[in-house]
Amino acid sequence: QSGSSFHVFDQGQFAKEVLPKYFKHSNMASFVRQLNMYGFRKVVHIEQGGLVKPEKDDTEFQHPYFIRGQEHLLENIKRKVTSVSNIKNEDIKVRQDNVTKLLTDIQVMKGKQESMDSKLVAMK
Repeated sequence: QSGSSFHVFDQGQFAKEVLPKYFKHSNMASFVRQLNMYGFRKVVHIEQGGLVKPEKDDTEFQHPYFIRGQEHLLENIKRKVTSVSNIKNEDIKVRQDNVTKLLTDIQVMKGKQESMDSKLVAMK
């Protein structure tokens, strides 16, 4: 492989044998939650489409700073910190404005769609 990700080929065995050695649990879902907390992402291959369950039990995870032979990058893998105090009121206002604009745009698009539908019916 390219060394930019790692695979868990047998989740059951991994949870039972590997996790208890390094964590206080043997729960795969908790492990995945911890990976996400540190910025790791599950790799979804296009052919699987993310919806089709793969035939083999192979789960792949990657992180931009988790690269074979690049140990110096590991210090950049940090737990994400999000607290309510970090979110400024201006940010919330901007987000609300964005949502309002999106909703307005959707309404306009719906109107245009209905208009096109009725024109299409008339043409038929």
